[in-house]
Amino acid sequence: MTLSPLDTLLLAALALLLGRLVNRLVPLLSRYNIPEPITGGLLFAIALAIAGAASDFSVEFDTTMKPALLLAFFSAVGLSADLGMLKHGGKRLLMFVIALIPFLFLQNILGILVAWGLDMHPLMGLVGGTITLVGGHGTGAAYAERFAEVNNLQAIMELSMTSATLGLVAGGIIGGPLAQWLIKRHRLAGSGATGEHHEITGETAPPVTASNFLNVLAATMAALVGGQFLAGMFGEGAVTLPSFLWCLLLGVLIRNVLPVAGVRLNDGAIDLMASVTLSLFLVITMMALSLGHVASVAGPLLVMLIAQSALAMVYGAWVVYRFTGRDYESAVLSAAFCGFAIGATATAVANMQAIAHKYGPAPEAFIVAPLVGAFLIDLLNALVLTGFLALPGMGG
Repeated sequence: MTLSPLDTLLLAALALLLGRLVNRLVPLLSRYNIPEPITGGLLFAIALAIAGAASDFSVEFDTTMKPALLLAFFSAVGLSADLGMLKHGGKRLLMFVIALIPFLFLQNILGILVAWGLDMHPLMGLVGGTITLVGGHGTGAAYAERFAEVNNLQAIMELSMTSATLGLVAGGIIGGPLAQWLIKRHRLAGSGATGEHHEITGETAPPVTASNFLNVLAATMAALVGGQFLAGMFGEGAVTLPSFLWCLLLGVLIRNVLPVAGVRLNDGAIDLMASVTLSLFLVITMMALSLGHVASVAGPLLVMLIAQSALAMVYGAWVVYRFTGRDYESAVLSAAFCGFAIGATATAVANMQAIAHKYGPAPEAFIVAPLVGAFLIDLLNALVLTGFLALPGMGG
Protein backbone atom coordinates (compact mmCIF):
# COMPACT_ATOMS: atom_id res chain seq x y z
CA MET A 1 0.00 0.00 0.00
CA THR A 2 1.37 3.39 -1.02
CA LEU A 3 0.09 6.42 0.86
CA SER A 4 -0.31 9.93 -0.55
CA PRO A 5 1.24 12.95 1.19
CA LEU A 6 -2.13 13.77 2.81
CA ASP A 7 -2.59 10.16 3.95
CA THR A 8 0.91 10.23 5.45
CA LEU A 9 0.16 13.53 7.20
CA LEU A 10 -3.07 12.11 8.64
CA LEU A 11 -1.30 9.04 10.03
CA ALA A 12 1.42 11.29 11.43
CA ALA A 13 -1.18 13.35 13.29
CA LEU A 14 -2.79 10.17 14.65
CA ALA A 15 0.62 8.85 15.72
CA LEU A 16 1.31 12.11 17.58
CA LEU A 17 -1.98 11.79 19.45
CA LEU A 18 -1.13 8.18 20.28
CA GLY A 19 2.30 9.21 21.54
CA ARG A 20 0.79 11.88 23.78
CA LEU A 21 -1.69 9.40 25.23
CA VAL A 22 0.91 6.71 25.88
CA ASN A 23 3.34 9.17 27.47
CA ARG A 24 0.60 10.25 29.86
CA LEU A 25 -0.32 6.68 30.73
CA VAL A 26 3.29 5.53 31.20
CA PRO A 27 4.99 7.90 33.70
CA LEU A 28 8.45 6.50 32.94
CA LEU A 29 8.30 7.94 29.43
CA SER A 30 7.37 11.40 30.66
CA ARG A 31 9.94 11.29 33.45
CA TYR A 32 12.76 10.83 30.97
CA ASN A 33 11.30 13.30 28.46
CA ILE A 34 10.83 10.81 25.64
CA PRO A 35 9.27 12.91 22.84
CA GLU A 36 5.68 12.14 21.90
CA PRO A 37 6.49 11.71 18.18
CA ILE A 38 9.15 9.14 19.06
CA THR A 39 6.71 7.18 21.21
CA GLY A 40 3.83 7.34 18.73
CA GLY A 41 5.94 6.80 15.63
CA LEU A 42 7.76 3.84 17.15
CA LEU A 43 4.48 2.20 18.15
CA PHE A 44 3.24 2.60 14.57
CA ALA A 45 6.49 1.08 13.27
CA ILE A 46 6.15 -1.88 15.65
CA ALA A 47 2.55 -2.43 14.59
CA LEU A 48 3.50 -2.36 10.91
CA ALA A 49 6.42 -4.76 11.53
CA ILE A 50 4.10 -7.22 13.27
CA ALA A 51 1.55 -6.91 10.48
CA GLY A 52 4.26 -7.47 7.89
CA ALA A 53 5.57 -10.56 9.69
CA ALA A 54 2.08 -12.02 10.07
CA SER A 55 1.04 -11.36 6.45
CA ASP A 56 2.18 -9.67 3.26
CA PHE A 57 0.80 -6.32 4.41
CA SER A 58 3.16 -3.38 3.93
CA VAL A 59 2.88 0.40 3.80
CA GLU A 60 5.02 2.85 1.85
CA PHE A 61 4.88 6.42 3.12
CA ASP A 62 5.20 9.47 0.90
CA THR A 63 7.92 11.48 2.62
CA THR A 64 8.23 14.41 0.21
CA MET A 65 7.30 16.82 3.02
CA LYS A 66 10.12 15.72 5.33
CA PRO A 67 12.96 17.95 4.06
CA ALA A 68 10.82 21.10 4.24
CA LEU A 69 9.60 20.23 7.73
CA LEU A 70 13.16 19.72 8.96
CA LEU A 71 14.43 22.99 7.47
CA ALA A 72 11.42 24.83 8.88
CA PHE A 73 12.31 23.52 12.34
CA PHE A 74 15.88 24.81 12.17
CA SER A 75 14.64 28.11 10.78
CA ALA A 76 12.39 28.43 13.84
CA VAL A 77 15.31 27.55 16.13
CA GLY A 78 17.19 30.47 14.60
CA LEU A 79 14.19 32.76 15.11
CA SER A 80 14.25 31.92 18.83
CA ALA A 81 17.77 33.33 19.26
CA ASP A 82 17.32 36.84 20.66
CA LEU A 83 20.95 37.94 20.94
CA GLY A 84 19.93 40.75 23.29
CA MET A 85 19.13 38.16 25.96
CA LEU A 86 22.68 36.87 26.09
CA LYS A 87 23.75 39.68 28.45
CA HIS A 88 21.52 38.25 31.22
CA GLY A 89 23.75 35.19 31.60
CA GLY A 90 26.87 37.26 32.25
CA LYS A 91 30.24 35.69 32.83
CA ARG A 92 28.81 32.27 33.71
CA LEU A 93 27.20 32.00 30.27
CA LEU A 94 30.51 32.70 28.56
CA MET A 95 32.40 30.23 30.74
CA PHE A 96 29.79 27.53 30.16
CA VAL A 97 30.02 27.95 26.39
CA ILE A 98 33.83 27.90 26.50
CA ALA A 99 33.71 24.69 28.57
CA LEU A 100 31.39 23.06 26.03
CA ILE A 101 33.64 23.56 22.99
CA PRO A 102 36.44 21.08 23.89
CA PHE A 103 33.82 18.50 24.86
CA LEU A 104 32.33 18.58 21.35
CA PHE A 105 35.71 17.53 19.97
CA LEU A 106 36.25 14.91 22.67
CA GLN A 107 32.83 13.34 22.16
CA ASN A 108 33.37 12.94 18.43
CA ILE A 109 36.89 11.62 18.88
CA LEU A 110 35.62 9.03 21.36
CA GLY A 111 32.78 8.07 19.00
CA ILE A 112 35.18 7.60 16.07
CA LEU A 113 37.57 5.51 18.20
CA VAL A 114 34.72 3.25 19.37
CA ALA A 115 33.46 2.92 15.80
CA TRP A 116 36.91 1.90 14.57
CA GLY A 117 37.23 -0.55 17.45
CA LEU A 118 33.91 -2.13 16.47
CA ASP A 119 34.88 -2.20 12.76
CA MET A 120 32.21 0.34 11.78
CA HIS A 121 32.32 3.25 9.35
CA PRO A 122 33.93 6.29 11.06
CA LEU A 123 30.82 8.34 10.27
CA MET A 124 28.99 6.06 12.70
CA GLY A 125 31.29 7.47 15.36
CA LEU A 126 29.91 10.93 14.62
CA VAL A 127 26.36 9.58 14.70
CA GLY A 128 27.17 8.09 18.10
CA GLY A 129 28.82 11.39 19.01
CA THR A 130 27.63 14.97 18.83
CA ILE A 131 25.32 14.44 15.85
CA THR A 132 22.68 12.66 17.90
CA LEU A 133 23.79 13.07 21.53
CA VAL A 134 24.44 16.82 21.56
CA GLY A 135 22.38 17.54 18.45
CA GLY A 136 19.35 15.41 19.29
CA HIS A 137 16.74 14.04 16.91
CA GLY A 138 16.57 17.09 14.64
CA THR A 139 20.32 17.31 13.96
CA GLY A 140 20.58 13.53 13.78
CA ALA A 141 17.88 13.40 11.14
CA ALA A 142 19.49 16.18 9.11
CA TYR A 143 22.89 14.48 8.94
CA ALA A 144 21.38 11.01 8.51
CA GLU A 145 19.69 12.10 5.30
CA ARG A 146 22.99 13.49 4.05
CA PHE A 147 24.93 10.33 4.92
CA ALA A 148 22.30 8.12 3.29
CA GLU A 149 22.47 10.09 0.04
CA VAL A 150 26.20 10.84 -0.16
CA ASN A 151 27.78 7.87 1.63
CA ASN A 152 25.10 5.20 1.02
CA LEU A 153 25.06 4.13 4.67
CA GLN A 154 22.23 1.67 5.21
CA ALA A 155 19.60 2.29 7.91
CA ILE A 156 21.46 5.42 9.05
CA MET A 157 18.21 7.26 9.80
CA GLU A 158 16.96 4.47 12.01
CA LEU A 159 20.28 4.33 13.85
CA SER A 160 20.32 8.08 14.37
CA MET A 161 16.81 8.11 15.82
CA THR A 162 17.64 5.15 18.06
CA SER A 163 20.84 6.79 19.32
CA ALA A 164 19.11 10.11 20.03
CA THR A 165 16.26 8.37 21.85
CA LEU A 166 18.60 6.29 24.02
CA GLY A 167 20.53 9.47 24.73
CA LEU A 168 17.43 11.17 26.14
CA VAL A 169 17.08 8.41 28.69
CA ALA A 170 20.79 8.32 29.58
CA GLY A 171 21.04 12.10 29.90
CA GLY A 172 18.14 12.12 32.32
CA ILE A 173 19.63 9.30 34.39
CA ILE A 174 23.18 10.60 34.88
CA GLY A 175 22.58 14.36 35.36
CA GLY A 176 20.80 14.35 38.71
CA PRO A 177 23.15 11.90 40.46
CA LEU A 178 26.20 13.83 39.23
CA ALA A 179 24.90 17.15 40.60
CA GLN A 180 23.93 15.53 43.89
CA TRP A 181 27.41 14.00 44.22
CA LEU A 182 29.00 17.41 43.59
CA ILE A 183 26.74 19.10 46.14
CA LYS A 184 27.56 16.56 48.84
CA ARG A 185 31.27 16.25 48.01
CA HIS A 186 31.87 20.00 48.08
CA ARG A 187 29.26 20.75 50.77
CA LEU A 188 27.40 23.19 48.59
CA ALA A 189 24.18 24.85 49.68
CA GLY A 190 21.28 26.32 47.77
CA SER A 191 18.84 28.81 49.24
CA GLY A 192 16.66 25.99 50.55
CA ALA A 193 13.56 27.58 49.03
CA THR A 194 12.04 25.33 46.43
CA GLY A 195 9.68 26.22 43.66
CA GLU A 196 9.55 27.10 39.99
CA HIS A 197 12.15 29.50 38.63
CA HIS A 198 11.20 32.87 37.18
CA GLU A 199 11.51 33.69 33.52
CA ILE A 200 14.42 35.88 32.43
CA THR A 201 12.41 39.07 32.05
CA GLY A 202 9.76 38.33 34.65
CA GLU A 203 7.09 39.37 32.16
CA THR A 204 4.11 37.34 31.03
CA ALA A 205 4.49 36.31 27.42
CA PRO A 206 1.67 37.54 25.14
CA PRO A 207 -0.64 34.79 23.87
CA VAL A 208 -0.27 33.26 20.44
CA THR A 209 -2.78 34.72 17.98
CA ALA A 210 -3.46 34.22 14.28
CA SER A 211 -1.73 37.54 13.58
CA ASN A 212 1.53 36.93 15.44
CA PHE A 213 1.66 33.31 14.25
CA LEU A 214 1.36 34.54 10.66
CA ASN A 215 4.38 36.79 11.27
CA VAL A 216 6.36 33.81 12.51
CA LEU A 217 5.19 31.66 9.59
CA ALA A 218 6.36 34.30 7.11
CA ALA A 219 9.73 34.67 8.87
CA THR A 220 10.17 30.88 8.97
CA MET A 221 9.46 30.52 5.27
CA ALA A 222 11.84 33.39 4.48
CA ALA A 223 14.62 31.71 6.44
CA LEU A 224 13.86 28.34 4.84
CA VAL A 225 13.82 29.58 1.25
CA GLY A 226 16.77 31.92 1.78
CA GLY A 227 18.76 29.21 3.54
CA GLN A 228 18.25 26.76 0.67
CA PHE A 229 19.30 29.44 -1.80
CA LEU A 230 22.50 30.17 0.15
CA ALA A 231 23.27 26.45 0.50
CA GLY A 232 22.99 26.07 -3.27
CA MET A 233 25.11 29.13 -3.93
CA PHE A 234 27.94 28.12 -1.60
CA GLY A 235 27.63 24.35 -1.95
CA GLU A 236 30.60 23.78 -4.24
CA GLY A 237 33.41 24.75 -1.86
CA ALA A 238 35.95 22.44 -0.23
CA VAL A 239 34.10 22.82 3.08
CA THR A 240 30.34 23.13 2.81
CA LEU A 241 27.72 23.97 5.42
CA PRO A 242 24.53 21.88 5.44
CA SER A 243 21.28 23.51 4.34
CA PHE A 244 19.82 23.43 7.85
CA LEU A 245 22.70 25.53 9.21
CA TRP A 246 22.10 28.21 6.59
CA CYS A 247 18.42 28.25 7.56
CA LEU A 248 19.30 28.52 11.24
CA LEU A 249 21.75 31.40 10.67
CA LEU A 250 19.29 33.27 8.47
CA GLY A 251 16.64 32.80 11.17
CA VAL A 252 18.99 34.39 13.72
CA LEU A 253 19.57 37.32 11.37
CA ILE A 254 15.85 37.85 10.77
CA ARG A 255 15.01 37.67 14.49
CA ASN A 256 17.55 40.31 15.43
CA VAL A 257 17.03 42.67 12.47
CA LEU A 258 13.22 42.83 12.57
CA PRO A 259 13.07 44.85 15.85
CA VAL A 260 14.95 47.63 14.06
CA ALA A 261 11.92 47.89 11.75
CA GLY A 262 9.56 47.82 14.72
CA VAL A 263 8.53 44.18 14.28
CA ARG A 264 8.84 41.73 17.20
CA LEU A 265 8.16 38.04 16.81
CA ASN A 266 6.10 36.22 19.44
CA ASP A 267 8.22 33.65 21.29
CA GLY A 268 5.21 31.42 21.91
CA ALA A 269 4.41 31.35 18.20
CA ILE A 270 8.05 30.50 17.42
CA ASP A 271 7.99 27.64 19.94
CA LEU A 272 4.76 26.37 18.40
CA MET A 273 6.23 26.48 14.90
CA ALA A 274 9.38 24.64 15.99
CA SER A 275 7.41 22.04 17.95
CA VAL A 276 4.92 21.27 15.20
CA THR A 277 7.45 21.02 12.37
CA LEU A 278 9.90 18.87 14.32
CA SER A 279 7.12 16.64 15.69
CA LEU A 280 5.71 15.98 12.22
CA PHE A 281 9.15 15.31 10.81
CA LEU A 282 10.08 12.92 13.59
CA VAL A 283 6.85 10.99 13.63
CA ILE A 284 6.94 10.45 9.85
CA THR A 285 10.54 9.29 10.18
CA MET A 286 9.76 6.92 13.04
CA MET A 287 6.69 5.42 11.34
CA ALA A 288 8.88 4.37 8.41
CA LEU A 289 11.59 2.76 10.59
CA SER A 290 13.10 -0.54 9.51
CA LEU A 291 13.22 -2.16 12.93
CA GLY A 292 15.16 -5.17 11.66
CA HIS A 293 18.10 -2.98 10.67
CA VAL A 294 17.99 -1.21 14.02
CA ALA A 295 18.13 -4.47 15.95
CA SER A 296 21.20 -5.62 14.02
CA VAL A 297 23.35 -2.76 15.36
CA ALA A 298 21.72 -2.04 18.72
CA GLY A 299 24.69 -3.61 20.51
CA PRO A 300 27.34 -1.25 19.07
CA LEU A 301 25.13 1.73 19.81
CA LEU A 302 24.84 0.70 23.45
CA VAL A 303 28.63 0.37 23.71
CA MET A 304 29.00 3.90 22.34
CA LEU A 305 26.34 5.27 24.67
CA ILE A 306 27.96 3.76 27.78
CA ALA A 307 31.35 5.21 26.80
CA GLN A 308 29.83 8.63 26.04
CA SER A 309 27.88 8.69 29.31
CA ALA A 310 31.07 8.00 31.28
CA LEU A 311 32.87 10.79 29.41
CA ALA A 312 30.02 13.24 30.09
CA MET A 313 30.01 12.52 33.82
CA VAL A 314 33.78 12.90 34.17
CA TYR A 315 33.82 16.07 32.08
CA GLY A 316 30.87 17.53 33.96
CA ALA A 317 32.49 16.91 37.33
CA TRP A 318 36.05 17.96 36.55
CA VAL A 319 35.66 20.61 33.83
CA VAL A 320 32.17 22.14 33.69
CA TYR A 321 31.78 22.39 37.47
CA ARG A 322 35.24 23.92 37.99
CA PHE A 323 35.09 26.20 34.94
CA THR A 324 31.72 27.76 35.77
CA GLY A 325 32.44 28.80 39.36
CA ARG A 326 32.73 25.77 41.70
CA ASP A 327 29.53 26.71 43.53
CA TYR A 328 25.94 25.47 43.81
CA GLU A 329 24.98 27.07 40.49
CA SER A 330 27.90 25.25 38.89
CA ALA A 331 26.68 21.92 40.23
CA VAL A 332 23.23 22.56 38.77
CA LEU A 333 24.83 23.51 35.44
CA SER A 334 26.76 20.23 35.53
CA ALA A 335 23.42 18.40 35.66
CA ALA A 336 22.25 20.52 32.72
CA PHE A 337 25.48 19.74 30.87
CA CYS A 338 24.75 16.02 31.07
CA GLY A 339 21.37 16.73 29.53
CA PHE A 340 23.01 18.62 26.65
CA ALA A 341 25.85 16.16 26.22
CA ILE A 342 23.75 13.01 26.02
CA GLY A 343 20.13 14.08 25.67
CA ALA A 344 18.54 17.41 24.76
CA THR A 345 17.62 20.83 26.13
CA ALA A 346 14.45 19.37 27.64
CA THR A 347 16.55 16.79 29.47
CA ALA A 348 18.91 19.51 30.72
CA VAL A 349 16.05 21.59 32.11
CA ALA A 350 14.43 18.53 33.69
CA ASN A 351 17.72 17.69 35.42
CA MET A 352 17.97 21.21 36.82
CA GLN A 353 14.36 21.21 38.00
CA ALA A 354 14.93 18.00 39.93
CA ILE A 355 17.96 19.45 41.72
CA ALA A 356 16.37 22.86 42.35
CA HIS A 357 13.25 21.23 43.79
CA LYS A 358 15.38 19.40 46.37
CA TYR A 359 18.13 21.91 47.16
CA GLY A 360 16.75 25.30 46.15
CA PRO A 361 16.62 27.54 43.08
CA ALA A 362 19.59 28.30 40.81
CA PRO A 363 18.49 31.40 38.88
CA GLU A 364 21.66 31.86 36.83
CA ALA A 365 21.68 28.22 35.74
CA PHE A 366 18.06 28.50 34.62
CA ILE A 367 19.03 31.50 32.47
CA VAL A 368 22.25 30.09 31.03
CA ALA A 369 21.16 26.55 30.16
CA PRO A 370 18.04 27.36 28.08
CA LEU A 371 19.91 30.11 26.19
CA VAL A 372 22.72 27.72 25.29
CA GLY A 373 20.32 24.91 24.47
CA ALA A 374 17.99 27.02 22.34
CA PHE A 375 20.62 28.08 19.85
CA LEU A 376 24.31 28.25 20.77
CA ILE A 377 24.90 24.53 21.23
CA ASP A 378 23.42 23.71 17.81
CA LEU A 379 25.54 26.34 16.08
CA LEU A 380 28.76 25.26 17.81
CA ASN A 381 27.98 21.62 17.11
CA ALA A 382 27.34 22.26 13.42
CA LEU A 383 30.65 24.12 13.07
CA VAL A 384 32.60 21.37 14.84
CA LEU A 385 30.93 18.67 12.74
CA THR A 386 31.75 20.57 9.55
CA GLY A 387 35.42 20.36 10.52
CA PHE A 388 35.26 16.64 11.29
CA LEU A 389 33.50 15.86 8.00
CA ALA A 390 36.27 17.64 6.11
CA LEU A 391 38.94 15.29 7.57
CA PRO A 392 40.53 12.71 5.23
CA GLY A 393 38.90 9.31 5.47
CA MET A 394 35.54 10.54 6.73
CA GLY A 395 33.96 10.32 3.29
CA GLY A 396 31.81 13.40 4.04
